[in-house]
Amino acid sequence: MATNKQFDQRIDSMPTEIWSKIAQIDGLKGQWIAGVQLSPQVLGRLKRSVLVTSTGSSTRIEGARLSDEDVEKLMRGIDIQKFTNRDKQEVRGYFKLLENVFDAWKLIKFSENTIKHFHKELLKYVKKDEQHRGDYKKKENQVHMLDIAGKPIGILFDTTPAYLASKEMQELVEWSQQAFDEKKFHPLLIIGNFLVEFLQIHPFEDGNGRVSRILTNLLLLKKGYFYVPYVSHEKLIEDNKPDYYVALRRSQKTFKTEKEDIVPWLDFFLEIFLKQSKMAIDLLSKENVEKLLSVKQLAVWEYLQKINETTTGEIVNNTKIARPTVKQALDKLLRLKKIERIGLGRSARYRKL
Repeated sequence: MATNKQFDQRIDSMPTEIWSKIAQIDGLKGQWIAGVQLSPQVLGRLKRSVLVTSTGSSTRIEGARLSDEDVEKLMRGIDIQKFTNRDKQEVRGYFKLLENVFDAWKLIKFSENTIKHFHKELLKYVKKDEQHRGDYKKKENQVHMLDIAGKPIGILFDTTPAYLASKEMQELVEWSQQAFDEKKFHPLLIIGNFLVEFLQIHPFEDGNGRVSRILTNLLLLKKGYFYVPYVSHEKLIEDNKPDYYVALRRSQKTFKTEKEDIVPWLDFFLEIFLKQSKMAIDLLSKENVEKLLSVKQLAVWEYLQKINETTTGEIVNNTKIARPTVKQALDKLLRLKKIERIGLGRSARYRKL
């Protein structure tokens, strides 16, 4: 296990591309905080949608087979006979735990007890895991890469021996807590380091990947990235699963060597979070525009988002909206800096910025 000094060295000197991504993320964080607040109704719908999407994605990464539609049905109390009880039990545990994190993150302390509690709650409904839920592993485990059907197709790496799991988790959490308190490193570097080390230790017999993604949501929220509940981090991981495994392995295989290299993992982690941040700002922008446009003006805006360039006449023909109304919508979108005009007069063309 790395000492505090080794942890420090691991993230002390980062290449320019890492700092560039962090700067972009923090710029978007500032835009979210400064932006017009979304209505509670919109936020509620977004959060509910993300709970379903994140639960589906995070459990599918680990081999479950339920679609997002199946997850939504289950959480509305509709049983789906074609899936095993384990699939359904794992979905329920993830959904309920993530919902609690989204609703109560301010009250949840980052600690070993919290991590163990998360594991217990995650597997709360899974009968086969009754004996080990909430406890560190007592037997060895390995990390497997899974195919589309959820079947293991190869061992990625061997994890920390069971007898060292408790000691290494204590050291990792204590270093992370101290690093957050001292503010010597950017919080995204500390979170990235925690995640890659947690997954290397693999402290629980089962459920480590899912716990790591729940912890990602918690830590990002606690560090001020308040848009996390409104765009699914888990979905972006699922969509980039091969790269996820490769990035983890490239960094983890260097651990406990003379030259530890966390950059491959950090590059992936920050790229995913940068996409999530951009998607959050897009939500904000879309909502702001929708608040300011009438129904017919909104139809013009939606048409403009589907094409590269168009004229007033083409918009009239395709939306069946009267020319004066189309012109009013275009004028408003120009003032809002959502579109640009190319040329003048009847030959003028418009495109989305």
